[in-house]
Amino acid sequence: MIPMKLRSGDEIRVIAPSRSLSIVRQDVYERALSFWHEQGFRVTFSRHSRELAAFQSSAISSRVEDLHEAFADENVRMIVSCIGGFNTNQMLRHLDFDLIARHPKILCGYSDVTALLNAIHARTGLTTYHGPHFSTFGFDREQAYTWRMLAACLMQDAPVEVTPSRSAQTCHVIQPGTCEGAVVGGNLCTLNLLQGTPCMPDLRDKVLFLEDDNIMGDYFCYEFDRNLESLLQCVGAQEIRGIVFGRFDENCHMTADVMAQIVRGKVPAYIPVIFGADFGHVFPMMTFPIGGKVCVKADEQGAHITLLQH
Repeated sequence: MIPMKLRSGDEIRVIAPSRSLSIVRQDVYERALSFWHEQGFRVTFSRHSRELAAFQSSAISSRVEDLHEAFADENVRMIVSCIGGFNTNQMLRHLDFDLIARHPKILCGYSDVTALLNAIHARTGLTTYHGPHFSTFGFDREQAYTWRMLAACLMQDAPVEVTPSRSAQTCHVIQPGTCEGAVVGGNLCTLNLLQGTPCMPDLRDKVLFLEDDNIMGDYFCYEFDRNLESLLQCVGAQEIRGIVFGRFDENCHMTADVMAQIVRGKVPAYIPVIFGADFGHVFPMMTFPIGGKVCVKADEQGAHITLLQH
């Protein structure tokens, strides 16, 4: 179930499913708002987006109400998170998935919002989008690339050939191969929060897109290693078709060589694995569809990603 594409002039609703909009710096907020307006969109904000309670978030009930209201509002064409955080999964047991399925529309965000994107896809079949927050466009770091990749995914139907940004330059082939399949993933440690719940997506025949942020300091690679192992022990993971890893902040000390060591012995050698695609907790970033179809090719000539259905 792919939502209707976005058009200039549409209304975009900004919600705060994780941390509150009130923690976003005023200058970042103003630049982001100006950017969305310059692209021709009407921007509205959910009723409780600036509410601030425990852990820099609003109450769970407020966040759930805002999400339901955004989906039910026929004027809203796209819902986008304002920023990430740590506790989006608190909302999941309270969501009305039937309401969401009756009003399919674009939902976009990343980081902690990974829980919401994958849960809604798993429970409704709706394609959701791992891409920039509202606040992402308050930073001028290859902003044009981030916007171009978002517009290609959300505003057109044609397949999208993913080209690397200046920052990424190229993707690295960890294991060669070719595959097609539906996408599941995003932030690895957040995706793992869904394990054992009704909101965990089926991993069979999926292509995993995975990244993570450094909240472990010098132990980041250790933590990523065991989190990946945990995911690959899930039911159905033995039937994944490929893995695409994103980019990592320099303080993660995650390189293609380190990732190759992590993957070795975990993933069958015939499954294509690439490293360094333009998504993660670094700018700029591509947008990719959770539930959409992708083709991944990895060989001696390099790594290629094509979003086939989005």
